[in-house]
Amino acid sequence: MYQHSHAFQGRKLTDQERARVLEFQDSIHYSPRYSDDACEYRHVMLPKAMLKVVPSDYFNSETGTLRILTEDEWRGLGITQSLGWEHYECHAPEPHILLFKRTL
Repeated sequence: MYQHSHAFQGRKLTDQERARVLEFQDSIHYSPRYSDDACEYRHVMLPKAMLKVVPSDYFNSETGTLRILTEDEWRGLGITQSLGWEHYECHAPEPHILLFKRTL
């Protein structure tokens, strides 16, 4: 039996949520890029206080870290990067750090 699966679309922030998270936009820190044979990587450090205003459904309830965010979601949080970057991991010991990669 054929089942059609929809890729997870995520959820855009409401205007009120977006206004709250964007207060922190100027404090987001971007690491230098680093790479291996296949991808380039960088990590993005959100201000710890910002996590308190990110909606709870953006978090993984089991780990307490942000779940893997869609591009619309991370851009909605005020993270600005060129096209092609993908959020692929959260650093559990430091939940305000998001790991990104882009195929070379």
